[in-house]
Amino acid sequence: MRERKRLPSREEAISLLKTIGCPPEVVRHSENVARIALRIARACARAGLPVDLALVEAGALLHDIGRAKTHSIAHVFIGAEMARELGLPEELVEIILRHTGGLRPEVAEAFGWPPSDYAPRTLEEKIVAYADKLVEGRHVLSFEVVLARLTRELGPDHPAVANLARIHEELSRVLGGSRLAPNPRGRA
Repeated sequence: MRERKRLPSREEAISLLKTIGCPPEVVRHSENVARIALRIARACARAGLPVDLALVEAGALLHDIGRAKTHSIAHVFIGAEMARELGLPEELVEIILRHTGGLRPEVAEAFGWPPSDYAPRTLEEKIVAYADKLVEGRHVLSFEVVLARLTRELGPDHPAVANLARIHEELSRVLGGSRLAPNPRGRA
């Protein structure tokens, strides 16, 4: 059995984002996504689901690492390449690749990646993708607001829309909707 490479700590991940040139707002966004993702991951653990909290935290903190170079959708693929070049664990690379919730296969192909929808598969990937969609600036949005916005922006047939709804349903079944809702102040 192959030993997994070491995940960066919270401090190491934040330092890495700053060192490679992620703008301060991306670092703040990533810290907020990590807070929400860990809240969801801990609820999953309490519900008896096997979830790697360290992977969720590192993935949430580094999911937008590619934004050090671009703010286009290419940040997904650039971020995955950066993570591989940095020698980060493949599970972390997969979170970066799948954090958008899904892409049309032709988008991946246009950036030189194998055609796929890059939908989140593991629980950790799903949690990070879900938390990322809920965090806007310093606020946590409701699932309904996020779904409506994504549907308007991407269209109802976009893979990210269907995948987000599927992830919400899956997590709601296990946790109940109240544990997925933003905290009362709507702050991350």
